[in-house]
Amino acid sequence: MRTIISVIGKDTVGIISKVSNICTECNVNIVDITQSVLQDMFVMVMLTEISGANCSFNEFSDKMKKLGEDIGTDIRVMHEDIFNSMHRI
Repeated sequence: MRTIISVIGKDTVGIISKVSNICTECNVNIVDITQSVLQDMFVMVMLTEISGANCSFNEFSDKMKKLGEDIGTDIRVMHEDIFNSMHRI
């Protein structure tokens, strides 16, 4: 199963590293990543594979949400199917 992780917030050093570290802790594979900085706003979308994860989807999502709160960004994790349904034209 794949998930989409979105990160939006003020640009600071180490955002990608911190998100990647949680993926590593949970044995979640990063499949693709795109990020940009718009003035001082950091925006990232990450596609991950969680079929080999050593924690549940909810635990993974909660860890990312807590990280976002700790570093002042909005981090959301959703199943790829939900993401695709929300953005279908």
